[in-house]
Amino acid sequence: MGRRVVFFVLAIFLKTGILSAQSKWDSSYVVEEPEVLVLRTYLSHKYTALYFPSEDLRYQPNSGLNTGIGFTFQNLTLNLAFPPGFLNRSREPDFPRFFDLQGHIYPRNWVIDFFGQFYKGYRIPDGIVGGQSYLRPDLDLLKVGIHANYIFKGDKISIPAAVHQSAIQKKSALSPLLGFELYRVQLAGDSLILPAQLSPKQNYQQADFLQLGPNAGLIGTLVLGKGFFATGSFTGNLGIGSTWNSGSAGANWNLSWGYHARAYVGYNGPRFGVNVNYVYKTLALQPVANWTQEVQTGNYRLVLVYKLRPSEKFASTFSKYRPNRIFEK
Repeated sequence: MGRRVVFFVLAIFLKTGILSAQSKWDSSYVVEEPEVLVLRTYLSHKYTALYFPSEDLRYQPNSGLNTGIGFTFQNLTLNLAFPPGFLNRSREPDFPRFFDLQGHIYPRNWVIDFFGQFYKGYRIPDGIVGGQSYLRPDLDLLKVGIHANYIFKGDKISIPAAVHQSAIQKKSALSPLLGFELYRVQLAGDSLILPAQLSPKQNYQQADFLQLGPNAGLIGTLVLGKGFFATGSFTGNLGIGSTWNSGSAGANWNLSWGYHARAYVGYNGPRFGVNVNYVYKTLALQPVANWTQEVQTGNYRLVLVYKLRPSEKFASTFSKYRPNRIFEK
């Protein structure tokens, strides 16, 4: 049911045209460049970790470094990446495969993040006893959700200029944010979630969480001159959450908290660009069997950019077939 609610909210966003956001940029702050083809190559690392604060215990996924290529043209961005073996020698070779989809969409006046993460296979690299690595190939974590913010001065702050470098931020700006978020998280294992050495009496094998509520914060960008910039945002969330687990009679509803942060630093020139960026979300889940847990999701990247202006024939043909044109009508 929780996943249906998440995808229903996504459908509303698409149906109502929020993603098309018809407001215009303030040209004294932002120069839009939709007809410039932005080519990029990058290194990235995505992860979704499970953390138990009372024990300072963190399950790390079997993820690593990805290398990728991508482009942005006419407001459409596409990136493809894979994890090369020579960059990931520390990964467990026999662990199950996982799928991590993080969609970060930046129409005018909005910041929208989608999470669809299906992880199976976790480990504690430093171990729990004697320093030997603790492996849990059976541990399964599912997280789907949406995080959306309205930028009150969104005509003056361009996230695409910082992330995709498909626009130019001319002047510094600051704006409050207000939004909403919704998440569904499921945990399950073939055995008890917590190591038996740490929790011989209070433990659980599976649990289901639903978290939703409003958030608020700030976003700002600092233009340092000659193409150098620093952009960041922070939002805090206080909402309501529930949990179901194998040992409970029904759902328990309580207040929950979390925060979301992003940072981008780099150079955005007329021909070349480079940026380092990091997106991080921590979600404190409801207690289960007197244990508190957090899901920590992150994505950091190093991006190199090259820009060019294609021919009019190419631009016209591309415009006819690009899928995002339906949201601009």
